[in-house]
Amino acid sequence: METNTEVKTIEDKKKFLKNELAELFQKLKTDDKGEWGVLNAQQMVEHLSDSFRNYHGLDSKKIVTPSEQLTKYKEFLMSEKPFKPYTKNIEMPETPLPCRHPDMQTALKELKTEVNNFFDYFEEDKNKTLTNVFFGELGFEESVQLLHKHSMHHLNQFRLIDASPIKK
Repeated sequence: METNTEVKTIEDKKKFLKNELAELFQKLKTDDKGEWGVLNAQQMVEHLSDSFRNYHGLDSKKIVTPSEQLTKYKEFLMSEKPFKPYTKNIEMPETPLPCRHPDMQTALKELKTEVNNFFDYFEEDKNKTLTNVFFGELGFEESVQLLHKHSMHHLNQFRLIDASPIKK
């Protein structure tokens, strides 16, 4: 079983995102709840789809992290340290938006499409960079690292991976 404590190469993370991520979420029902947070399973899958979409240039945003902290943030990003449970995302509303898809299967289909779109975006030029609101300018490998770390966070949230104990 995948764990968020194993050190993986970027190549391993790419394969995981492309081939395994959406399949793990197949085990969930729309209204399943995670160990923390306010999103149900389908809302979380749709949130992950949005994250992948943001990375292939369709939704550019302004960096909110103070420039003097970006180096520290990127060090965390490139580490194997997971996001902590209950981490607030200032980009998300306090009250979750309703599901935009009629069912979990449609949401998972969108996730697969957005994962593929992300990799297609970088296919011709791996030197492209994108702006992430928290981590600044990210290249391809940094973006893969972030998307993998983010995905592992939600797999842990919904008990789909064997991860360290959850601390509030």
